Amino acid sequence: MLRDVRLQIITETIEGLIPGSIPAFLSVKVTEAFPLDTRPRENSWNGTVAALAERIFTALYGRPRYTPEVSPLAQAEDAKRARDLVGEVGILMSAGTDLESAPWHPVRPGDLVHVHYEAAGEMAAFGETYIVGPEDGGLMGMQLLAHTLPATTDRIEGMVGCFAVDAADDPLFALWFEAGPHRLTIVRDGRPVHAGSGGDR
Repeated sequence: MLRDVRLQIITETIEGLIPGSIPAFLSVKVTEAFPLDTRPRENSWNGTVAALAERIFTALYGRPRYTPEVSPLAQAEDAKRARDLVGEVGILMSAGTDLESAPWHPVRPGDLVHVHYEAAGEMAAFGETYIVGPEDGGLMGMQLLAHTLPATTDRIEGMVGCFAVDAADDPLFALWFEAGPHRLTIVRDGRPVHAGSGGDR
């Protein structure tokens, strides 16, 4: 399930207390230490970064609500079919806000963007990796580096690289809305800055 972007920001802020840390190896300890002039003792709480982040989120916003792993475009199309214009616009605006408020946004030249596609019908699951690069006029492009779709797949042409962008203000925009943030992993300087549902921490 895809977590609220606010919960992700809280989690990443806690992880950032130790620069360069590996999130999977982090834990949190909160200690209450009494003065030495009384009997020495302490109380403590130990937990994971995710548990602490969820407690903070709950105190600020209430229990986190998880949304289905569906792209913003698919959610908007569902609302459109239900003739819910307000819902359709709200979904698209919320997805845009989530993208623009992400702590790693905007993407930078050198960022790697990986998208994972689940198996569908006779099509096996596969992934694509793109690299963001500078283009003329201050715009950015995003080019396909590699994919894992087997070469034996029928009609391979047109199935990969469809999110490559020559020049745009935000080359990630279409991929974020159409594939969905839950399918994306974004790596900057060798470190994941966004992990979709497969790596959501």
